[in-house]
Amino acid sequence: MMKFLKWTLFVLLGIIAILLIAGLFIKKDFTIEREVVINKPKAEVFYYIKHIKNQDTYSVWNMKDPNKKQTFTGTDGTIGFINTWDGNSDVGAGAQEIKGIDEGSRIDMEIRMKRPMENTMEAYMTTEDEGEGSTKVKWGITGKSKYPMNVMTATMSGMMGNDLQTGLDNMKKNLESK
Repeated sequence: MMKFLKWTLFVLLGIIAILLIAGLFIKKDFTIEREVVINKPKAEVFYYIKHIKNQDTYSVWNMKDPNKKQTFTGTDGTIGFINTWDGNSDVGAGAQEIKGIDEGSRIDMEIRMKRPMENTMEAYMTTEDEGEGSTKVKWGITGKSKYPMNVMTATMSGMMGNDLQTGLDNMKKNLESK
């Protein structure tokens, strides 16, 4: 029995050592982007996405804790608007601020996570006219993962990418049902 425990401990330590060494070579920067085509005119779609409060109706993260405490500062849909939240362990705590708007085509936001772990990321949404009253929406997030957490970047990218896509699909459903 003691031999088995020693062997198991050595294997676990080996795996941890491999992950720590791999983290030295894995990039720390990440970009995650997803898109959807919505059968609504670009102006209508952009008006909807530039209002951060609308994320409560499509963002997976906003919908995970309907009882989270939110504070809004400024005028929604304008540069400087801040949504601060404090929620359960699924959504954590942080703030999202509108940092730039290219009216009709792009909104840039900064996401400042405080919990479950501190990190700052940039998020953006763009709209492109697809013709015949349709609009392509891209939603992206860029950031950095500190060592050794950068080892999880590939997994995180997949999970966050899935959440972005689900949010875009929710947005499409919301806008097309109007």
